Amino acid sequence: MPVDGERPRPEAFLPEAQAEERRRERGRLKLFLGYAAGVGKTYAMLEAARGQVAHGRRVLVGYVETHGRAETEALLTGLPTLPRRRVEYRGVTLEEFDLDGLLAASPELAIIDELAHTNAPGSRHPKRCQDVAEVLAAGIDVFTTLNVQHIVSLNDVVAQITGVTVRETVPDRVVEAADEVELVDLPPDELIQRLREGKVYMPGQAADAIQRFFRAGNLTALRELVLRYLAGHVDHAMRAYMGAHAIPGPWPASERVLVCVDGDPVGERLVRAGRRLAAGLNAEWIVLHVETGAQPTLSEAAQDRVARTLRLAEELGARTVTLPGTNPSDEIIRYARAQNVTKIFVGASTRPRWARWVRGSVADQVIRASGAMDVYVVSSPSEAAAERDLPRARRKEPLRPYLYSLGVVALATVLSTALLGLLDAANLTILYLLAVVITALQWGRGPAVAAAAAGVLAYDFFLVPPRYSFAVSDTQYLLTFAGLLVVGIVVSTLSGRAREQTQAIRRREAYTTALYALSNDLAAARGVDRIVDVVLRHTAATFGRDAAVFLPAGDALRPALTAPKFPLDENELAVASYAFRHGEPAGPGTDTLPGARARYLPLKTAQGVVGVLGVTRPSSEEERLSQEQRRLLQAFASQAALAIERANLADVSQQLEVSRETEKLQSALLNSISHDLRTPLASITGTITSLAETDGLLDAATRRELLEAAKEQADALNRRVTNLLEMTRLGGGAVRPRVERADIEDLVGAVLTQMGEALGSREIHVTVEPDLPQIPLDFVLMIQALTNVLDNALRYTPPDAPIEVRAWWGDGEVCIQIADRGPGVPRDQLARIFDKFHRVARPGDAGGVGLGLAISAGIVELHRGRIWAENRSGGGLAVTVALPLGGPRRAPAPETSGVESPRRAANGG
Repeated sequence: MPVDGERPRPEAFLPEAQAEERRRERGRLKLFLGYAAGVGKTYAMLEAARGQVAHGRRVLVGYVETHGRAETEALLTGLPTLPRRRVEYRGVTLEEFDLDGLLAASPELAIIDELAHTNAPGSRHPKRCQDVAEVLAAGIDVFTTLNVQHIVSLNDVVAQITGVTVRETVPDRVVEAADEVELVDLPPDELIQRLREGKVYMPGQAADAIQRFFRAGNLTALRELVLRYLAGHVDHAMRAYMGAHAIPGPWPASERVLVCVDGDPVGERLVRAGRRLAAGLNAEWIVLHVETGAQPTLSEAAQDRVARTLRLAEELGARTVTLPGTNPSDEIIRYARAQNVTKIFVGASTRPRWARWVRGSVADQVIRASGAMDVYVVSSPSEAAAERDLPRARRKEPLRPYLYSLGVVALATVLSTALLGLLDAANLTILYLLAVVITALQWGRGPAVAAAAAGVLAYDFFLVPPRYSFAVSDTQYLLTFAGLLVVGIVVSTLSGRAREQTQAIRRREAYTTALYALSNDLAAARGVDRIVDVVLRHTAATFGRDAAVFLPAGDALRPALTAPKFPLDENELAVASYAFRHGEPAGPGTDTLPGARARYLPLKTAQGVVGVLGVTRPSSEEERLSQEQRRLLQAFASQAALAIERANLADVSQQLEVSRETEKLQSALLNSISHDLRTPLASITGTITSLAETDGLLDAATRRELLEAAKEQADALNRRVTNLLEMTRLGGGAVRPRVERADIEDLVGAVLTQMGEALGSREIHVTVEPDLPQIPLDFVLMIQALTNVLDNALRYTPPDAPIEVRAWWGDGEVCIQIADRGPGVPRDQLARIFDKFHRVARPGDAGGVGLGLAISAGIVELHRGRIWAENRSGGGLAVTVALPLGGPRRAPAPETSGVESPRRAANGG
């Protein structure tokens, strides 16, 4: 038995189990990897494909580029090939891979060459690797090819080796997700010989390629690069296997890498370097961006670069974090310590040496505060340094704030000149400092520094003798000038920073308020339609964009609600459907269908995608969403998704509740029918059978007694069937009362007349208050309602106990009460005696379906009246019906006590 130390670690099984689950759900990807064009990747792929055909697999060539090589074209002979899709672009016909055609053919194995290829504009995906991902998701295996220079994390390294920047790239996660990677290798000398023989490029192109890219040194370096990369890929698989099977080995300590980026062009280089180190260490890595108050003053290019760098980091598998702060180095160290980071990547400062000495740099500050953490400083390549535009963003600041700052200084000069006779010139410097503070708080740091410099010049020219000259008679004033300038710059810097912080806080407060308002309205919304309306209204108010919400309807996606100007057509609906099916954003700013006229965000929850939110693209560059706004829009989508899911679950819960109630009613009905209808039928059948079998043997009195018993049972059966039919009519809304004014005394008399035989010798006490007004009602229906109440009283009242019928005038309504001296009803059952099929087990129970009082309640509600039951003091039950002249109101019920069970119409009471 193995000891504990030899057992596989439980956490090691999770990645393997997840990978196995993914392998079952998707196709297998085999990647033929080479270090340069011409090493034989396509040839090796087609040879492998023919081997699969020999094993009986259904293989379809989706796209293969032979480059005119005869040996490659020969391998294609006999392989089923998919026709290419033709795309017109700027007057040129381009041939592209037909993704839909391959999905419709549904082969077992697809051959798709050139994984890094960029598709023609108008294609569903910008990149062929995304086409391959969709094919794999459909459960189809794929063979494909790739050169090492197209891998994103190695892109800058290849550029340094060859001097050529490759534009078509593939994210590392695509390569890492490959189930099998086969290295296609060829010695550099043989590759160069193939070039000279024209087997890679045309002879004219080959000579130029040998001179530029395919030099022996370049090819050797690229070969080493691909071998190292593939070794890392294999090493990662080996580590996973060792961990899952408890194979002893050297396990390194846990590492965590933090990459810090801003709007500098070196950001992408930092991300790639951090990714390579994290992959080599098999460590988690995080990309951090600190958003300072100066973020809005960055140029559009710098803000786009930040967003692009963070998107690249996510593509490479990093966790991206954006934090607010005033001092980036402090926030970096604080976050690194909180996350137990061991290695930090920062970009080297490109400021002049004197500026770094005066203001410092983020890299220097991080190094000083890093402690035991390793800090890697990555320098900017020359072309990236040339692209730096942070200073340029300041030069683009509008001129008007500077003019305002000069105006404030001029005002301070006028006041100082007026006060010069009353105060010493040295005391008037405070006015210039005040001007600097006002300028910094109102217009920012740049105009405030200008105000400080202008204030020194104005102070010298207008206040210091000799006046109206820049000459200085007393050298002590030079110290005053220096102090005024330094203090002015410091004050302007601090005040400007406070202003930037205030603006940042206001922006975040506005975003938080917008999200809070949306959450409140969504919480109060009931139903999907109301939720969709709230989402569109808040999206338009917060972002100033037209929006639309799409919800699934069967197997298709349909617009639930759209803004009037939302560009909805078949193409846009197709983009929204793609976002819904794949659970990924599509449209502008994404890698999927960026040419769409709106951005579509899937409304995702833990249970899946419940819809799509579409937001139109900006009409101008100035209206593009900032990074904070994009995060807020994503938060809007998340809140909307949760609200829609909540509404859907509420609908499902309501349907389940209705189903349960329906089943309960059906069960009660079947039970009642099986017992209360079969009992009189059995009695009638027994009587008829007795009469038939004893024909002539029974005397007349006995025969009459049997016939009367059968008639009573038939009448009881008729009443129960009538109640069932009447309840069905009431529940279906088929009953329409024929209203006419009726006298209450006539109504009570008609009820007693109809119940004549059933009353027999029963003592009935009737008390009708004189001069009661006539009530508008359906006379026939109200007789039935009161008859059912009186019949219920007869069932449970002892034969020698009287039944009381009373009628009186209440507050705006006439009340009719039928009271018995039976056993009454338990307090906890009073609220349910008017429910369908509900019966209370009481002594002397004569049976029944449990619909009589429910029918009475339904008829009373049709008349906008009320009906309730109360236990009487001294025993018994009193049921009161209140019929209004106008609006129904509660009427006092004399001689009763206990808890009442009110029933009223929807607009009554």
